Amino acid sequence: MMPAAGHAEEVARLRRMRHVSLLEGTTLLLLVLVAVPLKHLWGMPQATAVMGPVHGMAFLLYVWMLVQTVSAGGWPRKQVLCMLAAALVPFGAFVNERALARRQKALAA
Repeated sequence: MMPAAGHAEEVARLRRMRHVSLLEGTTLLLLVLVAVPLKHLWGMPQATAVMGPVHGMAFLLYVWMLVQTVSAGGWPRKQVLCMLAAALVPFGAFVNERALARRQKALAA
């Protein structure tokens, strides 16, 4: 059994991972659904010039948080790969956030 301090740290990591997952998912959707159409349909390349690097930083933060979150152990390889794949698919980060919320709730109980 994990000590109470370990539970609190894991819950905090999961909470941060959930926030970063939402950030990454939102920036991906803004890039794909707003910036890319602005660039290709309305000739506004500035949209992707701004949103691309913003999403890139959010993605790197997501990967960094994923490494920190799973490095504590207790994560099956399949679940880690699914969490990584979720960052590559529009709306995947939001599905991932729900899975993280369930795990956080189970730990907090």
